[in-house]
Amino acid sequence: MIDSGSAGTKFREGDDVVLAEGTYQGTHGVFLRLKGDASWADINEPNGSIRSHPVAWLAHCAPAGPTAS
Repeated sequence: MIDSGSAGTKFREGDDVVLAEGTYQGTHGVFLRLKGDASWADINEPNGSIRSHPVAWLAHCAPAGPTAS
């Protein structure tokens, strides 16, 4: 696990995350890695873009489960 430090939250590669704060609040993605500055991380967004965001803005997101028909 990776300790984000400032956020006090741990993320691992492949974790489903959501931007809980900031300009793009509500954006979902997959945690990829911390940047050289460990207060920033790369996430793979649903449109395939890989973007950097402050780790403090990230929160774990439960993956969508099966829906009832």
